[in-house]
Amino acid sequence: MGSPHSNTVAGWREWVQLPDVGVPWIKAKLDTGATTSAIHAYDIEPFERDGADWVRFTIRPWQRSTEGEVVVESPVVDRRRVRSSSGHAQARYVVEMRLILAGREVTIEVTLTNRDRMGFRMLIGREALRQGFLVDSGSSYLGGKAPRGARRLNRGLEV
Repeated sequence: MGSPHSNTVAGWREWVQLPDVGVPWIKAKLDTGATTSAIHAYDIEPFERDGADWVRFTIRPWQRSTEGEVVVESPVVDRRRVRSSSGHAQARYVVEMRLILAGREVTIEVTLTNRDRMGFRMLIGREALRQGFLVDSGSSYLGGKAPRGARRLNRGLEV
């Protein structure tokens, strides 16, 4: 655990980047009530590569658009039973991703799930946040906003 001075303050919602999977911007909710992080993924397909478990999935970073969707192949770190906010338990694949949040880069574990009905395509939980982030629940976008074109795409508007 780092010193208390190494903490980066972030708002309850932030624009984040996932550089390794080709997602330049995605809006995320920082949720201290959730243990694990989650990302909106579909077409989730397990496969084997060199004797190891891998998973192929598609990320659609924008709320009302298919623009910018990316197909990702990643090693499976784990499979976990995760209980959603509605109380429904689901077995999910877990992968590692590099995340840039408020200018700080960390590697986090992310579960793959359909978040179509959720307001945010990504949820960042306590396991990720304990890597030196403090959440200011009264603030948003302390790490800065995505470029205007990305924000318009997220709202389903033309760039």
